[in-house]
Amino acid sequence: MTTSRFSSDVYAQRLAAAARATAEAGLAGLVITPGYDLRYLVGSRAQTFERLTALVVPAAGDPTMIVPRLELAAMKESAVGELGIALRDWVDGDDPYALVAAALGGSSVAEKSAPLAVAGKSAPLAVAGQSAPLAVAVTDSMPALHLLPMAETLGVVPVVATDVLRTLRMIKDAAEVEALRKAGEAIDRVHARVPEFLVPGRTEADVAADIAEAIVAEGHSEVAFIIVGSGPHGADPHHECSDRELRSGDIVVVDIGGPYEPGYNSDSTRTYSIGEPGPDIARRYAVLQRAQRAAVDAVRPGVTAEQIDAAARDVLAAEGMGEAFVHRTGHGIGLSVHEEPYIVAGNRLELQEGMAFSVEPGIYFPGEWGARIEDIVIVTADGAQSVNNRPHELVVVPVS
Repeated sequence: MTTSRFSSDVYAQRLAAAARATAEAGLAGLVITPGYDLRYLVGSRAQTFERLTALVVPAAGDPTMIVPRLELAAMKESAVGELGIALRDWVDGDDPYALVAAALGGSSVAEKSAPLAVAGKSAPLAVAGQSAPLAVAVTDSMPALHLLPMAETLGVVPVVATDVLRTLRMIKDAAEVEALRKAGEAIDRVHARVPEFLVPGRTEADVAADIAEAIVAEGHSEVAFIIVGSGPHGADPHHECSDRELRSGDIVVVDIGGPYEPGYNSDSTRTYSIGEPGPDIARRYAVLQRAQRAAVDAVRPGVTAEQIDAAARDVLAAEGMGEAFVHRTGHGIGLSVHEEPYIVAGNRLELQEGMAFSVEPGIYFPGEWGARIEDIVIVTADGAQSVNNRPHELVVVPVS
């Protein structure tokens, strides 16, 4: 049976690591409103409304959860209570931004921060002689509705917390790895059923509806995305589905995924042929299969993200298909379908054990057909563990 969140020990370790990273970055603290960062740190699925909900994590001291009183019951379903985080609830008419300032140490935040003008007002000057003025970091999903009044109250323009939380979220802990593994197994079971849906005369939308039902039936909480690209639509990497009817001879790209409790996403692509493919299609697909295998085989700690991209791209280029590969080789995955690290040229980030990302080279021939192979892999001490284990060959769907 799946659970809606991890144990409180997992979140306690994440909060402690976030506080350390905040201090090392020279920040006064983090202010995290609802979104993936809040879910990562305390397991809360709160949503952003006009009333402020925010987790305040000071660099030194205990965290505080600021929450509207009418949302208090829902917040208690997270790990906040088990972690002993102080709850500061507020009602309409109160100033929640003053509560944020108090949780960060009161007026000391503004006093220690760099000079700033907010909405035409002069912010307090930095402390004389202080070599590194402090600032506050906020999650990148904080709406302006809250960011602007909070900045005015604190006397600082916050920086984005992405740099503080990036490494924490990129390197998956054991609980996250297990969650991704289960999500991968579930989406593999859906792909095993896809051939039965690919019947000539049915539309892409018909197939997508069947897949959506299967995704939920296999344990996902919802559907994040479904791509059914048949024939020429397969040459559009981000095609979703349409009323085009499937035909014998079509090559069909099926890219599917969604969150599996406690909210970690699956994402896998396989390509299908309705009837036996022609020899040229089979030849080109075999090259794509080699390219995807080369990229997975290249994954290990110390290798850069761009080297993984090059491993796939070089195989295709050597066979004259470099121009047919029009996107990056992969993206990180976790609570969000797309997150860091990005497996793309120019990204010199060195891979570390625990990073999780897709390896999904594709080839696209506009007006004709396309193909893509995608697995989610997790970096291990000496290579990569794939959470997807369906065959990589072009899946031939018999035509009666």
